Amino acid sequence: MAKKEKTDLLSYIRNGRTLTQSEKLSLIVSLSIPSILAQISATVMFFIDYAMVGHLGEKATASVGLVESTTWLMGGLASAASLGFSVQVAHFIGANDFEAARRVLRQSLVCCLLWSIMLSLICVAVSPALPFWLGGTADIAHDATQYFMIVGLAGILFQMEGLAGSMLKCSGNMKIPSALNIMMCVLDVAFNYLFIYQFNMGVKGAALGTALAELITAVMMLYFLLWRSETLRLFNRKEQSAEKADYFRPTADVVSTAFKIGAPMGLQHLLMGSAQVVSTIIVAPLGTVAIAANSMAITVESLCYMPGYGIAEAATTLVGQAIGAGQRMLTRSFAYMSVTLGISVMTLMGMLMYVFAPELMAFMTPVEGIINEGVQALRIEAWAEPMFAATIVCNGIFIGAGDTLKPAIMSLSSMWGVRLTLAYFLAPRYGLRGVWTAMAIDLTFRGLIFLMRLFRGRWINTKIRE
Repeated sequence: MAKKEKTDLLSYIRNGRTLTQSEKLSLIVSLSIPSILAQISATVMFFIDYAMVGHLGEKATASVGLVESTTWLMGGLASAASLGFSVQVAHFIGANDFEAARRVLRQSLVCCLLWSIMLSLICVAVSPALPFWLGGTADIAHDATQYFMIVGLAGILFQMEGLAGSMLKCSGNMKIPSALNIMMCVLDVAFNYLFIYQFNMGVKGAALGTALAELITAVMMLYFLLWRSETLRLFNRKEQSAEKADYFRPTADVVSTAFKIGAPMGLQHLLMGSAQVVSTIIVAPLGTVAIAANSMAITVESLCYMPGYGIAEAATTLVGQAIGAGQRMLTRSFAYMSVTLGISVMTLMGMLMYVFAPELMAFMTPVEGIINEGVQALRIEAWAEPMFAATIVCNGIFIGAGDTLKPAIMSLSSMWGVRLTLAYFLAPRYGLRGVWTAMAIDLTFRGLIFLMRLFRGRWINTKIRE
């Protein structure tokens, strides 16, 4: 019954029907909850996964933490490519042009596969030297290299799983991608336990477990998209004869639009990821304990911001479809309600993180020094969670509108001009606390400027078809 109600409300957007405030909130919540649950479960499972590595000792933890920021960088580049196409699909679905949406999907499969192969080859090529570039020492370099190489090769699976999940979400189907992501997290923990402890493969086993979980999830995600999706499936369609197979061949209009949407995000991920790498380089001289504490605290903090990303995904879908339908007022309403909900939820999560920081860090590692450093970092960051929520949800709104260039410039300016500049000066004097203080100031500033852009409304002016 709830599924039918959600489908009806989504059809109201496409058909220009008026939604009440309660119906809008119902849509935001119904689309957010599966994604939030998936995000939280992913974080919890990664939390457990990291704890497995953490109990192997400081060196094992540091070897994974050293290359973690670079792994996120490559993942961000893959996500940017996926969103360049999926946002177009959301707009076409909002305009009731399902054949055009499927045409974009076909081309996205080819383009994203080629892109992911290139990224994986880069990861393999740089993996032997990467730990030393990041300031790591010889005692952790071998494990760091093996971990990054295996995760990099699995990037092809990450790309295709992410593309399929993004397409399903933009069509309004949050349930299947969320359920499969939860399944992937459970598989990841199970396989990691098997490879790390039963086969005694250590850090290498953690990477292999993640890769195997990604493989199974990618296959299932593509199956539900290509064979089972009501609006986007490419196979077993009655009207399939009208859609030519050569639609798999990339065309200039689709690829150029994907580039306009995805390129600023890709550049943002590249420079933001590079900034994370620079941040790792700033932390590295502080010692193995600081590297491990920094990485583990980031993992713990993700428990707070995962609900924000779930709400942001719902906002991307709703804003994208409302824009495709040409509904300006509805677009604004979805945007304002989503960001209010995101700030409320993440403020509560920040308060909980502040209170339970010692217990959360103790679960990750038995090393007292890492726990103490991590607790201090988390309690500094807790104050920035409300504005971090604003950044996350506003970014999801702007993505749904296809407005990615100016937000990317804003994020990069804040990251490089505020966070890294402050961290460079604060780290030598205050250690890891200085790095996290710089991070908290950056996130607060970025949230404020994103809210200013949201309420000024310029992100929507050229996107709605009059």
